[in-house]
Amino acid sequence: MSDRLLSDETLAGSAVVANSAMNRERQLAGPNSYTRDLGFNPLDRLLETADGPVAWLDLCCGQGRALLQAGAEVTARGLAGRVELVGVDLVDYFDPVPPGSTVTLICAAAAAWQPERRFDLITVVHGLHYVGDKLGVLARAASWLTATGLLVADLDLTSIRRADGRPLGRTLTARLTDAGFTYDGRRRRITRVGRGELTLPYTFLGADDRAGPNYTGQPAVHSYYSPAALRE
Repeated sequence: MSDRLLSDETLAGSAVVANSAMNRERQLAGPNSYTRDLGFNPLDRLLETADGPVAWLDLCCGQGRALLQAGAEVTARGLAGRVELVGVDLVDYFDPVPPGSTVTLICAAAAAWQPERRFDLITVVHGLHYVGDKLGVLARAASWLTATGLLVADLDLTSIRRADGRPLGRTLTARLTDAGFTYDGRRRRITRVGRGELTLPYTFLGADDRAGPNYTGQPAVHSYYSPAALRE
């Protein structure tokens, strides 16, 4: 297996990753939307308990359509001065950002990008399927939350594997729980509330972009790890 594993840098050039259509045109609300996938409207969640400035980070944001629609709503409500919307995607295929918009779209790899602020909401809608170091991104994103911020991401645990190819399975679920995450196996979704500086006890070995389709029916990426400073 080791001869087919890719680093995050090499994976960024993979056709499977670059051509991913999972999140390209997803809207804020409606049939093909964040609201339908997540079970809540991200902008409404962002604003419902906020007394001051708030920020939403959407990693692997695709064309940024949901953020731009949220930005239009923010402007229409006269809230542009207190809401910041940031999208990050590996492919620079963004919809145009209107002048004066509260939206910032950044072309960068989720595994390498570093924000300059903390966020009240971080979403990763189907984006982790195409990331190499999935656990590293989760740990880094946890450190970008505010004290009461929410992180929610789609995550297929069967795509996170040992060097011998076996899924990490229940052991990984336990480690994620110990680190403050909650995993919903039925929805294949991971969440966290509140900022944390954490290191998950696994070392990233590389990624396989030839794993084939996952539960979404789209080709995805398997990520390989070895336990670090831990007996399993």
